[in-house]
Amino acid sequence: WSFFPLFIHLKTYEETMNLNQTVMTEFLLLGFSTSPERQFLLFVAVLAIYLVTVMGNLLIILVTLVDPTLHTSMYFFLSNLSALEVGYTSVTVPKMLVSLISGDKRISFTSCAVQMFFFLCFGITESSFLATMAYDRYVAICNPLCYPMIMNKKVCVLLAATSWTIGIPAQVVQTSLVFTLPFCSSKKINHFFCDSAPLLLLACADTSMNETLTYMVVTFFGMVPFALILLSYVRIIATIIKMTSAEGKRKIFSTCSSHLIVVALFYGSGIILYLQPRSSEFPDSGKLLSLFYTVLPAMLNPFIYSLRNREIQTALRRHMWHKMVPCYP
Repeated sequence: WSFFPLFIHLKTYEETMNLNQTVMTEFLLLGFSTSPERQFLLFVAVLAIYLVTVMGNLLIILVTLVDPTLHTSMYFFLSNLSALEVGYTSVTVPKMLVSLISGDKRISFTSCAVQMFFFLCFGITESSFLATMAYDRYVAICNPLCYPMIMNKKVCVLLAATSWTIGIPAQVVQTSLVFTLPFCSSKKINHFFCDSAPLLLLACADTSMNETLTYMVVTFFGMVPFALILLSYVRIIATIIKMTSAEGKRKIFSTCSSHLIVVALFYGSGIILYLQPRSSEFPDSGKLLSLFYTVLPAMLNPFIYSLRNREIQTALRRHMWHKMVPCYP
């Protein structure tokens, strides 16, 4: 519902500009058109990655729903993260695949705004979920006796709902400011989806306020959760050092390592992508980094969690065995 006023505003703005004939009502996503001979290979590669991403994350969601041993806060947040990854990649990848196979690179003014809004919102949501999962691990390891009381069902639902919605107000403002700018005669976006950086390069106005807002959003919704993650793991490491049981240390490391790898993938590529200095053009290296940032972490997350988590491995084997042998107790 928070997005509905923005949608109405953009439709009105698009229709007004169309009547005045001062602004185009569609853009062209150039994508990787500089290498047309590689378009089909890129299509096959991205399609394979997308299918693996969707199936892998849906499998994580399914196994956490059907297996009673995984009905804990840790796996509740993991299933939410998997649902987020499906949405995150589905915002950009299907349009990219259609463009690659059909050659139709057009995207309407409103569709471009919707794509940018949801892509940035999902990015903020993922950052928030990673911080929430780090806090969950901190409570479980540093305050194990109070863990069931602190991370009860009501608190988990509240944290998940906050993570899903926290970025909406900021992105309503950011998207509105970008798409109410006057754009020049060029409608070619040198990217494979609508992102703020290449869109601002098409504007015929001062975009310093937009760039400042982008840095503020990235800093607050990116760096603050990252700082909370670091703080959580500082406390976790301090607790591990005090432990005398080697088996206990190994179990904690196994539980936390998956989350740390996901954090490194998400923040490593994100920091390079969004905190690099702006230039007069959006280079191919930026598009390749965006592709990595968009599709690879979402594809790798199910493998990281399933390969490094014995509880998920056990649940997967158990339910796969039940499917193959229905009479198995």
